[in-house]
Amino acid sequence: MSDVARWPGEQEPEPTSEDPGQWPTGRLLFTVARRIERDWNAHLAAWELNHAGHPVLLHLLGGPLTQREIAARSGVTEQTMSRIVTRLERSGYVTRDDDPRDRRRRAVTITDPGRRAVLEASRVQPAEDLTSRGLDPAQVEQLRALLVAMVRAQRSSDGDVDGEG
Repeated sequence: MSDVARWPGEQEPEPTSEDPGQWPTGRLLFTVARRIERDWNAHLAAWELNHAGHPVLLHLLGGPLTQREIAARSGVTEQTMSRIVTRLERSGYVTRDDDPRDRRRRAVTITDPGRRAVLEASRVQPAEDLTSRGLDPAQVEQLRALLVAMVRAQRSSDGDVDGEG
């Protein structure tokens, strides 16, 4: 039998337990996500990026978008996206120009330095190393399958464009 408690049906563990095997799934995910976010931000700092700006640059690799479009794809408010784009603009990674599709809007475009930074920062191996520490290859494969299923379920339930929201 596994040493991990299951709910419902088994006695709930003590909420103050220090044993991760006794924690609810949400607490486990939150703890790991915070560690990965901290490590990922440290990795991205070499390019003056963070977990908020990085996906914006990835979206812009496909071509210019309005802040509204980027905000929708990222699952954040336009106000939040404005701050993220301002930071990326200060770093020289994006420009804002009149949107040729709609003069009332501004189009955000990735610059050559932004393209180089996001492609270099997005190399697969460093990201995999940050997220799979302590797991063997079979466990990484299982984790990826579970996470893909969770993102797909989230997309279908809330209409999220890319699962980052």
